Amino acid sequence: MQSTSKTDEVFIHPMALVETSEIGKGTKVWAFAQVMSGACIGSNCNIAGHAFVETGALLGSRVTLKNQVMVWNGVTIEDDVFVGPGVIFTNDLTPRSPRTPAAAERYSTPAKWLGRTRIGRGASIGAGSVILPVNVGTHAMIAAGSVVTKDVPPHALMKGNPARVSGWVCFCGSKLDEHQACPSCKKIITVPE
Repeated sequence: MQSTSKTDEVFIHPMALVETSEIGKGTKVWAFAQVMSGACIGSNCNIAGHAFVETGALLGSRVTLKNQVMVWNGVTIEDDVFVGPGVIFTNDLTPRSPRTPAAAERYSTPAKWLGRTRIGRGASIGAGSVILPVNVGTHAMIAAGSVVTKDVPPHALMKGNPARVSGWVCFCGSKLDEHQACPSCKKIITVPE
């Protein structure tokens, strides 16, 4: 199978639609993914099939976007983040169609409606989660199917709708014990009180 790429160091599947030139070395964009002009993708990322990355979205390096992930304008995903299949980010807390006369003024400039989301370094977001405009702390883990409506502390394990802290996780992803120790790599993690 032939690849089409911006450089020899970026793989873009011939069935992907990539309109941006801001893609780092070693990144792979697979069939039926779309990356719009004005999106910025770091190095060594993997963007799976049917993922969508909108203008204004920023992805760090070594980010994995699994199939059918939707990343909108206003979303920043830092380095080493895993985003599971079917994750949906949002960027408007009170959405209306911008074509509706009653909402036209609100949508006249992004400053009036655009919510910002930041996913901290090393975080993982489970399949089918919905992420509202929030900050997700470094190395946090969002369980599959969760709806995140509030900021997430670093190393928090979040579950449910709305998502709540249900434990703490290590850099390696293992759940910490009651002494904040990792049973896998033996690190002790300081977590918020």
